Amino acid sequence: MNEHGEGTAGEGRWDPATEAFVTHRNLLFTVAYEILGSATDAEDVLQETWLRWAGVDLETVRDQRAYLVRIATRQALTRLRALRRRRESYVGPWLPEPLLTAPDVAEHVELAENVSMAMLLVLETLAPTERAVFVLREVFAVEYDEIADAVEKTPAAVRQIAHRARRHVAARRPRGGAVSPAETREALAAFQRAIATGDPRRLLDLIAPDVVLLTDGGGAVRAALAPIVGADRVARVLVGLDPALSVGPTDINGSPGLLLRADDRIDTALAVHLANGLITSLYAIRNPTKLHHLHGAVPWPGRLGGAPGRGPGAGADGP
Repeated sequence: MNEHGEGTAGEGRWDPATEAFVTHRNLLFTVAYEILGSATDAEDVLQETWLRWAGVDLETVRDQRAYLVRIATRQALTRLRALRRRRESYVGPWLPEPLLTAPDVAEHVELAENVSMAMLLVLETLAPTERAVFVLREVFAVEYDEIADAVEKTPAAVRQIAHRARRHVAARRPRGGAVSPAETREALAAFQRAIATGDPRRLLDLIAPDVVLLTDGGGAVRAALAPIVGADRVARVLVGLDPALSVGPTDINGSPGLLLRADDRIDTALAVHLANGLITSLYAIRNPTKLHHLHGAVPWPGRLGGAPGRGPGAGADGP
């Protein structure tokens, strides 16, 4: 097997364990990422899942997909509980680690919403087990019995947890009219031009009066330690960006966004949320540890299992 987790001509076909893992790799990554809000940690969960899966006797496995999801969920939950303790002492707002996505992910509206910054921040308010149950049930429609095995609860308890988590998310889910991918890209193009020209009037035409800007520097770089609220305040921040930064479009967490670069280094990943034709939320991830994985990253295709190929979690140490 080569460094991309692909079989070579000399090796012939994958062995059954590898083939099953690669088939479901994007599904496993998505489950882990939505539970953790971190692409780097989701990749680590994939490696841990592979190590455990490689030692399983496949003759004893009735449903390979369910078995792999169970391993990945348990590993993600263990990691999330440890991360929660660290996030309590995080400097400034904590934002999910940005995920570069393929442009067509935005066409899959439900999937795009579920990996959006706005939704991941809502999921962050759930307890770890609630978050795992919500992701498995509401996003992937996993049966209650399978979820019960994954989170080590009874099916009856899982149903109660799912109901509680569903209500919690519904009360906090971002509101606003639906915006098509084409409208979003058009708004982002105008937003990029306004930033590039430093035109505050043009910016004010694009952002909502109660727009919120969250900046995540993690204490490592300059960033606001509290949300910046209001069109005038946010516009002043954007107009004051370093003019030496280059600004280019990309797709972040299922929606068009911007990457700000200083020379060949990514300075900021800027994700946005639009509603009713205006930008209502801006998420500026500046913490270098959260941007490191974006250098040379292959956009996540958003497949939930199926065609093998290099995706998140593929590396030299395993599939």
